[in-house]
This record gives sequence, structure tokens and C-alpha cells, in this order.
Amino acid sequence: MSWSKKLLNAPVIGNVAKRLASMKVNHDAMNIAEHFTQFLQPEVAINDELRDEVFRIRHNVYCEELAFEQVKDEGKEQDEFDAQSIFSMIKHKPTETYTSCVRVVKSISDDELLPIEKYCMAAIQNKELHPSNFPRHEIAEISRLAVKADFRRRKADKFKGSAIGAISETSYSETELRCFPFIAIGLYMAAATMSIETGVKHVYVMMEPRLARSMKFVGINFIQLGDAIDYHGLRAPYYINPTIFMENLTPGFRCLYNAIERDICSQLRRLN
Repeated sequence: MSWSKKLLNAPVIGNVAKRLASMKVNHDAMNIAEHFTQFLQPEVAINDELRDEVFRIRHNVYCEELAFEQVKDEGKEQDEFDAQSIFSMIKHKPTETYTSCVRVVKSISDDELLPIEKYCMAAIQNKELHPSNFPRHEIAEISRLAVKADFRRRKADKFKGSAIGAISETSYSETELRCFPFIAIGLYMAAATMSIETGVKHVYVMMEPRLARSMKFVGINFIQLGDAIDYHGLRAPYYINPTIFMENLTPGFRCLYNAIERDICSQLRRLN
């Protein structure tokens, strides 16, 4: 065990060190929130033109870069779940370029399955939090998160998994917070806002376990529902609800969430 870890685990000294570390994390998070809102803007895909932009980003990442899906002649990646989804992107303000996207797949009837129900149902081992326990209109799934390569320039992000929000295991250390892909955090916060504002109470996601671990740095504590399986890489089923999300979000990153929430809610209200 390293000396730094020994100190963190020591009585008295460890408690003080942990409090100081927590203060530093929150201070850094405040800076991150300010930087994020200065240069990046969350945007709901409220019309066909913006939804086409979502599909083009997904094609760039999922078809051209990662080869998860076949390249399409029209340059847009779409599937059967898009018809029951709402979408968000994050725009780079200085260049007016869309950097990334995410969707929230909803369900209003037994005929509208979530992707996790159709393809990964056997992976859900937690019976208490199984989607079948809740009303259909109260469940949703966050999926198809994609970040374009042009916005993953940092050394820590030059690996395949960063395209879908993951982080490199080599940077999973005490400096990880600085290397974390903040665009991916913004996308999850945008998805959380869209879910909460449209009446969703139970949210599912298939993600890499290392991404779920990283999310704990900002206080987004997903509950793992089963073992990881091979599904476009090693992924496991996770669950979260609005109460868990809001109660555990760290103070620094709550500032970022509040800014994203204001933007997303104002856009959603224009749809109604």
C-alpha cells in the first residue's frame, strides 16, 4: 500500500486528509462547472433537423469509429427505439459545433420495450429493481451516448472507450477527476433532467463498470443490477432514480447540474 493511501486510512490524519481532499474536489468541480457553461451548451433535439444531427453524430462514432454498427449510405445511425426517445446534444459555443449526444428511451406500453429489456434482460439479477416492477410510463433507459473524436483531444481520452463516455484505466488514479470526460458528465446530467421533467422515476443504463465507478466522483451513484456481460464491450446493467441522483450529487457538481437543468427545462417547456 502506498504512503498516501496509508495516511488516508490512518485515524485522525486520515479523516483530516479525506476532508481536505473533498474540499479540493468540490473546488475543482466549481471551476469545471464555470468552464463548462462558458464553452458548452446542452440542447434538446426538438425538431427533425436536430434529430438528424444526433443520428449523424451516432453514425460517426458507432459506425465509422467503433464499427459497432455497419456504415450507412445516408450517414445516419438509427434504430427501432428512436421513435420512443427524446434526445439531447452538447454544443461547443465558440464553433457552433455539436460535440456529442445521448437519448432517453421511454415506454408507454408493454409493446414498447427498452433496449435493456430486449437485449440484456438476463443480465438483470436484482429482482427488486427489475423494470417489470414499475409502471411502463415511469421507466426509461439512457443509451447511445456518443462523443465525437474532435472533442477527445486530451492524452487521457485517446482510447476507444472514451467515445462512449468511459475513461482509460491508466488514468484511473488520484488525478482522474481532472482527466474525466466532462462532456459525458454533461450528457448524463442532461439525460437525467429530461427523465425527471417527463415523469420518469426509474432509469436504466448499460455501461462499462469503470464508467460507473468514475461517476461516483461526482456523486452519481448507479446501482449495479447484475454481472458485466459482453455487449459492445464489457458492460453491466445499472439503475438510478431521481432521489438517488439528487441526494448524492456533490456540491461542486450540483452547480453544473443546476446550469444544465435550467437550459434543458427551458427548452422542454417550449415543446409543451
